[in-house]
Amino acid sequence: MGGAHLPFDREAVFPQLRRGDYRVTSDEDEKYNCIAHAAGRDDSWRWPADPEIEGVHWPRGVELEETLEAFIHAYETEDYVVCQRRDLEVGVEKIAIYIDADGIPTHAARQLVDGWWTSKLGGWEDIQHETLEALEADDDEARQGLGYGKVAVIMRRPRRQFARRS
Repeated sequence: MGGAHLPFDREAVFPQLRRGDYRVTSDEDEKYNCIAHAAGRDDSWRWPADPEIEGVHWPRGVELEETLEAFIHAYETEDYVVCQRRDLEVGVEKIAIYIDADGIPTHAARQLVDGWWTSKLGGWEDIQHETLEALEADDDEARQGLGYGKVAVIMRRPRRQFARRS
């Protein structure tokens, strides 16, 4: 792994991210993205795209649309349901879906057993961050390509154990 923190140029992409409030937990890997990582997967890139694109996966029967509803439906195929609570609940795993100012999903994060969150930053590193707000940005910042917008939905399912695949 590269170190406890992101390189400064990457850290600058997230205006709310503060050293001490996050840690890098993996090296760069373009094989998977945040949408897969949030569901505990590191074996494919997940996005609503043409199913013929090699290496990209999207659940069968879920709309091939970049909409919050399509992302909710995709996570429902992984046994998640929409909930209201962001706090830590014993035996429950939560994910947060972020959207930009236009309502388009940009990111997903998963809550860990200690209450911190884990995120895959596109093709960059995985990080653990203390709050969901650490990756948020206001509308002006988001229009400049900074942060992931705002958390729009929290989903939950019974906690599972994940094993990284090689």
